[in-house]
Amino acid sequence: MRGIDPDLAALQEVRDQVAKAKAAQKIAAGWDQATTDRVVSAMAEAGVRAAHDLARLAVEETGIGRVHYKVLKNLFGSEGVWKSIKDEPTVGFLKQDDRTGLWEVATPVGVVAGVIPTTNPTSTALFKAIISVKGRNAVVISPHPRAARCICETVEVMRRAIQRAGGPADLVSALQRPTIDSTGALMKHPDVSVILATGGSGLVRAAYSSGKPAYGVGPGNVPAYVDRSARLDQVAKDLVTSQSFDNATLCCSEQALVLDRPIADRLLEALIERGAHLASSTECAKLEAYCNRGGSMNPDLVGIDPWRIAENAGFHVPRSTTVLLAHQGGVGREHPLSIEVLAPVLSVHLVDGWEEGCKVAKQVLHFGGLGHTMAVHAQERSVLEAFALDKPANRIVMNGPSSTGAVGFSTGLMPSFSLGCGPQAGNITSDNITARHLLNIKRIAFPKADWLEIEERAHQRVAEMLGDPAPRGSGQRGDPGLRGGAGAGQGAHAPSTASVLGTGGGPPASAPQMAWGGTIPIEGRRKAPLGAASGAVKASSCGPDCDCSDCQRKRVEGILSPVLVRSSPASVPTQPSSLTFVRTPGPRLANSPVSSSPSRSASSASPPSTDTGGVLDASEIRTILTHAGSSCPMGPCQGCPHHDIQTGACHA
Repeated sequence: MRGIDPDLAALQEVRDQVAKAKAAQKIAAGWDQATTDRVVSAMAEAGVRAAHDLARLAVEETGIGRVHYKVLKNLFGSEGVWKSIKDEPTVGFLKQDDRTGLWEVATPVGVVAGVIPTTNPTSTALFKAIISVKGRNAVVISPHPRAARCICETVEVMRRAIQRAGGPADLVSALQRPTIDSTGALMKHPDVSVILATGGSGLVRAAYSSGKPAYGVGPGNVPAYVDRSARLDQVAKDLVTSQSFDNATLCCSEQALVLDRPIADRLLEALIERGAHLASSTECAKLEAYCNRGGSMNPDLVGIDPWRIAENAGFHVPRSTTVLLAHQGGVGREHPLSIEVLAPVLSVHLVDGWEEGCKVAKQVLHFGGLGHTMAVHAQERSVLEAFALDKPANRIVMNGPSSTGAVGFSTGLMPSFSLGCGPQAGNITSDNITARHLLNIKRIAFPKADWLEIEERAHQRVAEMLGDPAPRGSGQRGDPGLRGGAGAGQGAHAPSTASVLGTGGGPPASAPQMAWGGTIPIEGRRKAPLGAASGAVKASSCGPDCDCSDCQRKRVEGILSPVLVRSSPASVPTQPSSLTFVRTPGPRLANSPVSSSPSRSASSASPPSTDTGGVLDASEIRTILTHAGSSCPMGPCQGCPHHDIQTGACHA
């Protein structure tokens, strides 16, 4: 690309890398679980072998942190992360629950855009590569420009490991010419499916405004409350080891010490015994001027040793100093050291009791650390519970170092270098991000075993409320949409779930099985049909739920018994099936099926009289019931054009 504008070259690189990643991901999408795990295991092993070289390269390039702790981070980001996800299924069926009839199927999300910070460059790159490929995804990494070399070398380690395991190397790639514009283009690329953004608040906002699903991880301003009930020697050890862990470059490292006044002096003495330096008022002023530049952290102090911070600020401390302590009178812009400082510098705040400690801890969280992490040191359970319930932090580390605790190194939390801060911080999740967040999970659902009964009861409940026993299309008895208008109901016409799923030749009819092996009731196990009073339907000789033609006829006769009277031999010639109709105010009943099309005027109504007609078959009776008006004794209106739905009056 000689002669091409660097910015244009960077944008072209984004297109090229995403295209290669997409092609590689299509290959990985066809892997089974064993193949996927073999490749990811090879990646983790390669990360372990390269942990020291990558750590040394990261410190040399960025000047941030310490080689010893960078090695620990690389081991944790590769081997530690792999151990936490190696037994997690990420291919095909995740669950097939016969009891609930629910299946879950894992599919890849596609191409992941991974943005890597300068504070934890190699370990975060290892972590994002491993969790991406575990889900059969590809990842294109955009390095921080100050850490591009060590991040790209980490990516090369992953690519070689994938190739040795038989996979396409382009499952993991990195932008060699990262710029702000190229990172933005990567996040907005149409073939990128999801973004993993780790960095400052500006980067997180850019990720969420890209129009793509994003896991953004914002800054942390972590308070550590120490109660009067705490074990001070252990607290001092935890604080010093946490601040010494790569010079407090993890965003979950403690930032503000909130000390219960009765134990404050003793704890500060215990910290000094472990190499801490308590700054004087003059030194505090110098630290404030150096660490806080215009309300933000000075980027030049990130991850450097305490003695260097002191010298840069204008005073001297021994090189063995572990952490700098500085008293602050409150939290906010007027207190410069109450901001997040990714270095071994702790602001000190004195409070009277845990209630005031809660208040100050909240102030710290709201001043740049909302939703992230906090630490609590106490032995009284009530104090621990109060902080757990009330604090706006999504990781609360109890009686331990917050830096290693929040990432899951010293606790049972999911190992991760991307810590979600939840909706209160503008993040989509409060989880520790891991492989399962890069899976698309499909859910397959079968009808419940008792769905027919549930549906019928639901319609019955609404019918009792509205007086409309069977709405059109419901499939229940009396549904006007069914042929004839008074359908025999789901149990008679709709095949059961068992028959739909095809269980022929299997278990007995009394307990048919569903496709996944569960059993459901057979069709006939139904309650009484909707709209039929329990006393209006004659019992069938075949059984109360039989739907044979004879039983249907008997039910119809039972429903019509109040208004249909058998003609007596004295008034009508002897005909076994002749019926006498008793006229009541309402539409005239003819001997032929009633149609809703012809217009019938209200003047056709006449005083009650008796008409003798021929035999009505089942379809004619169903038609009569379908079109009967609300004032008709034959039954409720079911769509008759002469029925006023507002007043309920019949104008036939």
